[in-house]
Amino acid sequence: MHLRYPRALAMLLAVVLGPAVAFGQTSVLPLEPSGVTEQISALPDVLMIGPVIEVMREEGIAYGAEMADQMFPGQDGPGWQAMVVTIYDADAMKTRFDAAFSEALAGSPQVEAIGAFFGSDLGQRVLTLELTARRALLDPDVEEAARLSFAEMEASREPRVRALQEFVDTNDLVESNVMGALNSNLAFYQGLAEVGAFQDAMPEDQMLAEVWAREPDMRTETVEWLFPFLALAYTPLSDADLQTYQDFSDSKAGQAVNAALFAAYDAVFVVVSRDLGRAAATQMQGQDL
Repeated sequence: MHLRYPRALAMLLAVVLGPAVAFGQTSVLPLEPSGVTEQISALPDVLMIGPVIEVMREEGIAYGAEMADQMFPGQDGPGWQAMVVTIYDADAMKTRFDAAFSEALAGSPQVEAIGAFFGSDLGQRVLTLELTARRALLDPDVEEAARLSFAEMEASREPRVRALQEFVDTNDLVESNVMGALNSNLAFYQGLAEVGAFQDAMPEDQMLAEVWAREPDMRTETVEWLFPFLALAYTPLSDADLQTYQDFSDSKAGQAVNAALFAAYDAVFVVVSRDLGRAAATQMQGQDL
């Protein structure tokens, strides 16, 4: 259950399931028993979504400076920085996520099973490990070390590599991440076009062609980030614990929550990316943000 929109024109985003509790906490967070609606509303806290969005906010603000260097060097003053901070408003992102997540799971018979797994000691431990690894990878040195470590695992043909591949395939992590990145990049182009960044009008089919042209790079970056991340996050898990997580991912409940998470994060990032496009176009035109 991991989503990371790779480094691309529009975004540098990373998402994993993460908690609204302190790092290291592994206590069970039971769902409210008073109905499916209340259970669904409780799930984002069980899944540690709040802290994940805080990590995304940190990444997004850092990416704003990087994007400025690429698109309008020397013009990333206080106005631009303030706009980026506004776009990456954690409360707004969380509200948007919750609404889309609830809609995706509405009527699902799997809600109780989802809460039972992720509210368990193992579920909370997995989520905490994912979030801790996600934060660690904000450091480029840690990310590079994770890449080298996973490369050594592959060269040594460690059994854990095959287990991680199975996990990625079961949750469709590469394809779903790539599609999320494509959607975000299209939204970025749309935002640019709305504010008149292009000298000539860019039709939708041309935007799609530009976005799809970057698909191979997005796929490569997704794979190169995803497997080192998983290897780092799950190092403390025993083979038995990882198999239990795999078994849940194979279940109807695991598939349901995975689909709901991707739908919810897509809803968040399409809006963020379009807003970034609008802001970038405004800056490129020299208007006061």
